[in-house]
Amino acid sequence: MDPSTSQTQIPIVDFSGWTSGGPSRQRVAQEIVAACKEVGFVYIINHSTPDALLDEAFHWSRHFFDLPTEEKLRAPHPDGWAVHRGYSWPGLEKVSQAVSADNDDERTAQLREVPDIKASTRWACEENSAQPNQWIPEDTLPGFRAFMNQFYWEGFRVGGEILQALAVGLGLDDANHLLQKHSGHNNQLRLLHYPPVPADALEQNRAARCPAHTDWSSITLLFQDDCGGLEVEDIHNPSHFIPATPIKNAIVMNVGDLLQRWSNDQLRSTSHRVTLPPLADRIEGEARITRRRFSIPYFMAPDPDSVIECLPACMGPDEPAKYEPITQAGYNQMRASMQY
Repeated sequence: MDPSTSQTQIPIVDFSGWTSGGPSRQRVAQEIVAACKEVGFVYIINHSTPDALLDEAFHWSRHFFDLPTEEKLRAPHPDGWAVHRGYSWPGLEKVSQAVSADNDDERTAQLREVPDIKASTRWACEENSAQPNQWIPEDTLPGFRAFMNQFYWEGFRVGGEILQALAVGLGLDDANHLLQKHSGHNNQLRLLHYPPVPADALEQNRAARCPAHTDWSSITLLFQDDCGGLEVEDIHNPSHFIPATPIKNAIVMNVGDLLQRWSNDQLRSTSHRVTLPPLADRIEGEARITRRRFSIPYFMAPDPDSVIECLPACMGPDEPAKYEPITQAGYNQMRASMQY
């Protein structure tokens, strides 16, 4: 297929039919599942998270990343790959699709030759003692911690609605079949900032924003600003990426690796990346400089001891399970060891 003639688009699903209840719920559930089978990504509009809350979340994100570096580093990301909390400065994290069982140092060094120019900070449930949250002091950004904890649980609430819709769309007997594996204590909320960078550094592969990868979780809910740059691989035309053009306040929902395993590959965990936005923001001398980009992903993950094994509705005599059962913790360890 000629990439220039690809007709693949990310579907848009109006979620109001689910939240209002009634017979339209089945239609919404089927539309979301169809999008997850055909593309792996879907825009969800008219969801139940208030627009004002999303505006406030981006307001706090900009305030955080505008802090001096020394202030952000008062809550640094811990060394190593085992803990995912706190502030990661540009170049610390290297997103990779590579998976290594033997921690191949040479391979890891090769991947890090092209740095990821982005910064992030992340949290989970405050009661998650295995990976305690890292917060900057309250007097540095008063109200920040309280809001982010509120927004964390809002992500779990609306994400739970989407997991229920997926269960119904897959034909599971219990709408809570997937949700009951998610207590909310193992999810992750991230604030991401892609600082300005010379456009030719991205074009010539001297730097990256976020290389192509899949997500490890069940589903990801992404809120993005109007900058652009997120691209999704066309599963019908491998290695060709299509833009996930921003839609104001829409959730960009995608399938993660664990849900693909659960569904026996019926739902697709699609590779995606962040690259050069459609337009450079300004000119400095002779250099085109990209604009800043802000996004807020929320990763819905099963509890660590949850066993991910093929859903009965996704297998049969002619379609056996493709994957051995694995716990969320086991899969997470396999993927995380290559990232830091």
